[in-house]
Amino acid sequence: MTASSPVSFALPAGAAPVACVDIGGTKVAVAIVDARGVQGRLVEPTVKQGDVTALAQQVLRMIDASARAARIAPHDLAAVGVAACGPFVLNQGRVELAAPNICGGLAGSARGLPNDWRTAVLEAPLHDAFPGVRVENDGVAALQAERRWGALQGMDHCAYITWSTGIGAGLCVDGRVLRGKNGNAGHAGHMFVVDNADALCGCGNVGDLEALVAGNALPRRFTQYPDAASILIAAKSGDASAKAIVDEVCRVMGRALYNLIATLDLERISLGGSVFWHHRDYLLPRLQAEIQGKLPALTDGCTLVPAGLGEQVGDYAALALVA
Repeated sequence: MTASSPVSFALPAGAAPVACVDIGGTKVAVAIVDARGVQGRLVEPTVKQGDVTALAQQVLRMIDASARAARIAPHDLAAVGVAACGPFVLNQGRVELAAPNICGGLAGSARGLPNDWRTAVLEAPLHDAFPGVRVENDGVAALQAERRWGALQGMDHCAYITWSTGIGAGLCVDGRVLRGKNGNAGHAGHMFVVDNADALCGCGNVGDLEALVAGNALPRRFTQYPDAASILIAAKSGDASAKAIVDEVCRVMGRALYNLIATLDLERISLGGSVFWHHRDYLLPRLQAEIQGKLPALTDGCTLVPAGLGEQVGDYAALALVA
């Protein structure tokens, strides 16, 4: 939703403006969309201190500031779309986030988050301020954006996977987006694909996919590197130790992708997220190699592709909920 966006979007002339909110474990982004296009975009680190309403209060404050930057009165917003990392917990029908990279009460002090939240209250305060709010799992919302504007257009059996701070997914079979009983379908980051007894996930699991390969997991597992990008940069430059790490990480991630393909009979998976996107030329063939040739009756005809919406997929995810 910037000058470098792969697509542009504006509401029809005369349409009431909407707010788009993207909540991740690292940052919160808010923008207003109206007939002029995208206005007043703001980005802040995700609040992780205070009481359990702190995140909701951050979002409300950012919507207000974004609207005013766009020269729009907040009460003139027709709807608010919120694409949020999960899992979700429903409290009296309203979404609260039990997000491993936000809520420190799930895995305890060993994960180092500065709170003891079991959930972060989200939808109820937003609904009080904006009755037209719609909250959706960010993987599901991104899937809808990719099907509408991105690399999954025309696909009825597909998935969107984000490989970023955490691992998330949106799933579609027979043209129907899967949501599940609490809107948590697609939390593939918390599946188990190998045996591991020491990688602690923020959800409390030990050795699940997210604990092994997520952007914030890699520097915890391989402490000689300060962040995930350093490992990938070293691997691409020929460092044998880093390359061995990346090969193993792709083996684990490739197994997860294979499991989704085999279970759902998919025809295309679109991949995004900061870990994947910035190193996609290096990672994509390695992930494809982990799938190719395994039970061809299921895997033939399924391709892995970079997200068509690029780095803006999170912004368009929120927009897809209300546009």
